[in-house]
Amino acid sequence: MTVNASEERAAAPALPVKRVVLEAVNFALVGGSGVAVNFLVFNALLHGLHRDAMGATVLASLVAMGTNYLGFRYFTYRDRASRTRRQIVLFFVFSAIGVAIESGLFYAGYHGLGLDGPLEANAVKALSIVLASAFRFLVYRTWVFQHDARCG
Repeated sequence: MTVNASEERAAAPALPVKRVVLEAVNFALVGGSGVAVNFLVFNALLHGLHRDAMGATVLASLVAMGTNYLGFRYFTYRDRASRTRRQIVLFFVFSAIGVAIESGLFYAGYHGLGLDGPLEANAVKALSIVLASAFRFLVYRTWVFQHDARCG
């Protein structure tokens, strides 16, 4: 069987693109469950227990961070290097930065723009999660869950 060299070169870039798309989908699945946890805790604290909005958003983000670590480690990035102390530290450091980004954006919308009604607070929370998640996706895939050099 002969293979045209130009066909082979054209097909080669598809594999890395497919891998990143699959990784993004898996990241979204785990992240989606984290978002559900985040919103559940946030709304229970803010509207159910009438806690402070900033405290509610930070605590909700921290709870979601813990559940997301397990999902990312054992689902999204299960093919990456094994769990190490460095990986855990990096995950929580970058996650804390993500919580700071998310909380800062939430604060700007909730307090700065006065979007403090139940619907508005959830919309601001959603936007802050989306923007912080873009940061998290980049740093998790680049520095936290690195490919093991032995796996190619």
